[in-house]
Amino acid sequence: MIHNFNAGPSHLPAEVLEEARQAIVNFNGSGLSILEIGHRTPLFSEVVAEARQLICDLMQLDNDHEVLFLHGGATTQFMQIPMNLLDADETMHIVHTGVWSKKAIREAQCFGKVNILASSENNNFNYIPVDFCVPEAGKYFHITSNNTIYGTQWHKIPDAPIPLVADMSSDILSRKLDFNAFELIYAGVQKNIGVAGASLVVVNKKILGNVSRDIPPIMDYREHIKAESMLNTPPVFAIYMSLLTLRWLKNAGGIDAIEPVNKEKAALLYDVIDNSSIFKGTARREDRSTMNVTFTAKSREIEQAFLKYAAEKGIYGIKGHRTVGGFRASLYNAVSPDSVKYLISVIKEFESGHNG
Repeated sequence: MIHNFNAGPSHLPAEVLEEARQAIVNFNGSGLSILEIGHRTPLFSEVVAEARQLICDLMQLDNDHEVLFLHGGATTQFMQIPMNLLDADETMHIVHTGVWSKKAIREAQCFGKVNILASSENNNFNYIPVDFCVPEAGKYFHITSNNTIYGTQWHKIPDAPIPLVADMSSDILSRKLDFNAFELIYAGVQKNIGVAGASLVVVNKKILGNVSRDIPPIMDYREHIKAESMLNTPPVFAIYMSLLTLRWLKNAGGIDAIEPVNKEKAALLYDVIDNSSIFKGTARREDRSTMNVTFTAKSREIEQAFLKYAAEKGIYGIKGHRTVGGFRASLYNAVSPDSVKYLISVIKEFESGHNG
């Protein structure tokens, strides 16, 4: 058996994969594959409508927030957000916490001004800055709620007197938040909501239409809202997989039920790392992510030996990002506590053999 801790695309529930397998051959008894149905037929429009409604239900969104499933992944949103929200003479504020915020900064600078309020770059982004204040003057304030590469997470969302924008790609729907407090949320769906190929955007429609530039229709959120996520041919299979994953989460009890499970998984793994003689966590304790547990070993030789040992034991996807090194175990919603306990047993076995 393979235990998948990959950072994304990530582990999927077995029942989701089984239903998708059947739909690839015969979707909903239609005799057609989900891969070949017309995207403007009732067969698929019902998929999009249900997926959008499940997001509304799980996030408890108000009527001002619209749900979109779009092409391009979260990376496209680094550009699309400032294109829709930021004029050339206006300023967006951001806290710089890693690779993804760096990309958001670079793209926003193409459309307006960027003010970096704080940064954790001085220590390779292993913490979340706290010594900053969000100014009242500014178009919006941007954070990356969870930093996949470095294993850090905002556990307290900062107060902002201006619209709050968040990249939630790696912790979306993993914990309870007041999602209505965000004017715009975006996420690649391949970590907690399905497979690669689509992005989720939740946007308060009241903040749109306030820039002077002409926006190409395909990049204009207002056009996608009017078309109900079908302005052009949508990523059909990716949205369908999101629907199945969202159904799975709802049937599991929703965010209220999954959050304590996620906390328990992370606590168990951090505990074995903290009590290890050869492994050490990389993120500051108070800022540790419940989704991405990052750690290193005492030497490169030990790291290479553990990667080989873990692979032999059926552990997949724990090699750390090149900017941090070591290991990263991603504990997304679909990763079971049993898989985490198995990883812990492998860590202990390796350490016992190494120390022996």
